[in-house]
Amino acid sequence: MNQDPEEQHVEIEDEYQLDLEAGVEDESAEEATSVSFSITSYGADYPVDTLVKRMKGEAFFIPKFQRNFVWSQRHASRFIESLLMGLPVPGIFLYKESDTGRHLVVDGQQRLRTLQYFYSGIFLEKSFRLIGVRKEWEGKTYQELAPNEQLKLDDSIVHATVFQQDEPKNSLKSLYFVFERINSGGIRLSPQEIRNCISESAVLEAVRTLNDDANWRAIFGQKRNNRLKDQELVLRALAMIHNRVNYSAPMRDFLNDFASDEEGKVTPAILEELERLFKVSMEAINKAKGKSAFRPIRALNAAVFEAVVVGVAERIRAEKSPPDLKKMEIEYDKLLQSPDFMSASNSATATEESVKTRQRLAVEAFAGT
Repeated sequence: MNQDPEEQHVEIEDEYQLDLEAGVEDESAEEATSVSFSITSYGADYPVDTLVKRMKGEAFFIPKFQRNFVWSQRHASRFIESLLMGLPVPGIFLYKESDTGRHLVVDGQQRLRTLQYFYSGIFLEKSFRLIGVRKEWEGKTYQELAPNEQLKLDDSIVHATVFQQDEPKNSLKSLYFVFERINSGGIRLSPQEIRNCISESAVLEAVRTLNDDANWRAIFGQKRNNRLKDQELVLRALAMIHNRVNYSAPMRDFLNDFASDEEGKVTPAILEELERLFKVSMEAINKAKGKSAFRPIRALNAAVFEAVVVGVAERIRAEKSPPDLKKMEIEYDKLLQSPDFMSASNSATATEESVKTRQRLAVEAFAGT
């Protein structure tokens, strides 16, 4: 492996906006964020056999919730053919973990998995034989290539750009933005899709489990192509129940920090209690309001959802007895008629003032239920 002789320190400044998610009214999804990073990056040339070895040993790893392998066998075969012909191929993008030295594949997983599959001889549970390529390689597996052809493939070079974040420390914020820029292509990935791609935390595992909760599904509706907005709402509820007093805008960064839990502050015991509070809250809200919950007009309002769940969860945490459903329904209706509450739920919803205002009103409303 050859590295470029000098490392580059670069500053990335990012401002972007995300479109409103279909079916959910969430003004915070339109937040503009300006973030600066100090990143060290360098170029590295890897022989193919080294890439295969590192993929097998998971020194180069792809989070299990990243996009699935989507190349067809013909597409994958053409990539192998390009290497056998000595043609240049696109490089890959890797994020180096400072604590483990492992490299997360940010861009290039289709190419890397193709190499891994070809060397193993298996392509999606069937024999990996080259198709749609030059006659001398048509129908061959790696083992059936001539020794000189195997060696040529082994020694073929794939260029990698490797980066790691120097500042701010103990954070994956730069990885989030780089992944969004590189992997979105023509369709921008949603924030929750990116979180699932770059983190395998216990928090996100709990979010995916809670997203199947029967009461939550009865309120939100069936799973569909909502870009994981349902999961993001679950994450938002857990984050606020856990640490709402320390909320700071933008909402996206607050949720990113909670989801990654890089400092390990969300212990198994804390996460278990958060899951319990979410489930009990959803059961009470579903029984009291059903499908109309969190919908002041028609679409589900993310800010209303967040505040109501926090209010109900705080009531459940404070009292051992379950809330009175009739009182809950009355207080819910009164809350949504409050001009102050609805103002904080419809305008500038991700600011610290709006978040604290609507959550305070919701906690007060449900305290006596």
